[in-house]
Amino acid sequence: MEISLAEIARIVEGEINGDSNKVVCGIAPFDHAAENEITFAGSSKFLKKINETNAGAVIVPDSFKAHLKKDSINLVVVNNPQIAFARILEIFRPSPKAEPGISSSAHIGQNFKCGKDVSIAPLVVIGDNATLGDRVVLHSNAFIGDNVVIGSDVEIHPNVTILDRCKLGSRVIIHAGSVVGSDGFGFAPDGEDYYKIPQTGIVQIDDDVEIGAGNTIDKATLGKTWIKKGVKTDNLVHIAHNVTVGENTVIVAQVGIAGSSTIGRHVVLAGQAGISGHLSIGDHAIIGPQAGIVQSVPTGEVVSGTPQMPHRLWLRVHRIITRLPELKKKIFQMEKRLVKIEEKKNGENS
Repeated sequence: MEISLAEIARIVEGEINGDSNKVVCGIAPFDHAAENEITFAGSSKFLKKINETNAGAVIVPDSFKAHLKKDSINLVVVNNPQIAFARILEIFRPSPKAEPGISSSAHIGQNFKCGKDVSIAPLVVIGDNATLGDRVVLHSNAFIGDNVVIGSDVEIHPNVTILDRCKLGSRVIIHAGSVVGSDGFGFAPDGEDYYKIPQTGIVQIDDDVEIGAGNTIDKATLGKTWIKKGVKTDNLVHIAHNVTVGENTVIVAQVGIAGSSTIGRHVVLAGQAGISGHLSIGDHAIIGPQAGIVQSVPTGEVVSGTPQMPHRLWLRVHRIITRLPELKKKIFQMEKRLVKIEEKKNGENS
């Protein structure tokens, strides 16, 4: 495929600094791009090396002040390089489109309803009374339970399980191996044994949510576990029963959220963070990687560490931790000197 920089600039709403008639035929990483390819330099790391690239064109932010040493480097100047990069990727490497139709080897339950142009692959299982919207894609081995409701333009990847009565909005993507609607971890102590508490609720996933691979989202004990509009989760995330995750929150890999916690809007939970149960994380809060959250976090706070503390304090604590062996040695030397001073003092007084 060939496309001019002028056309690319139109698509990404950018400006050309260089030859707008330049034609590129692909997109490549910064260090490997060739003269007929376009690349992306959104961070200072790559902007500093812009004269080292062999790319025919580079996407840069509008804050970049060019000092080019090569006439062959053309710039596509945009407000948001990452968004522009994503749009250009869609041009050169569009996602494959599933053909509409229902495979003869899929199992479809009673009272099934679906919209137009659905694609149901081989070995999909759909329970009774399930409802799908328009242009839903179910890949092989997906399981859709009884009374599940799924909106339009949803894609369910292979080996995903969506259990009974769960509700999905429109434009939802769920990646391979995730489970939506598994039992919450509810057990009541009964002497030395545990009595299982029935988990009778559902999971509700709103519009424009993307769930990574290998996620587990438990249904509520009562009511619903609720993933609100625009939430994005990475791989291997666990969301327990009765959790609410606010709009446009980002949850990075291996995060665990215990039951009945509430996560606000536009929150960032970094990798391997753990959130205790029945807590509240305020809007726009940022939870650092591997943080252990044992108390609610106010709106806009940035916290790190286990147990959590303000991020800047955690940075100071972390610097001290690395010096503990040295500090211990100095304290031991000071103690020895104090002992000698005390012995000398006692000898003079005797």
